[in-house]
Amino acid sequence: MDTPRQVAEKLVTGISEGRFEEVPRLYAEDCVVEVPYATGGAAPLLEGGAAVREHFSHADAMPFRLRARDLVVHETEDPELVVLSWDYEVTATTTGATATVANVQFLRVRDGLIVHSRDFHDHARFAALAQ
Repeated sequence: MDTPRQVAEKLVTGISEGRFEEVPRLYAEDCVVEVPYATGGAAPLLEGGAAVREHFSHADAMPFRLRARDLVVHETEDPELVVLSWDYEVTATTTGATATVANVQFLRVRDGLIVHSRDFHDHARFAALAQ
């Protein structure tokens, strides 16, 4: 069974490499994903594996290519909780514009699966690139 650190690394790598069919398998069926600063019609809360699968089923349609860099996984005193920080090097596929986008996630991993996530991405930066 993967450790929280390994799950976190698989998540960021999977998204960065566009493996959107594999990424939802990292989440428990009863997971909760909070995205407090979601914008542009993005869901601020995903509840359950079906919602996560639906979310990632549209990821190929986003107008960006993402490449993660500088991933740091902080382990905490709580063995289930890790805090991730990293940047995405983002390229807008529609315009060719590029930017660096900061990200922070709090992941709770139990039995090798994400049961809770609080995701803080710079949605305003993504939106500006999409224009």
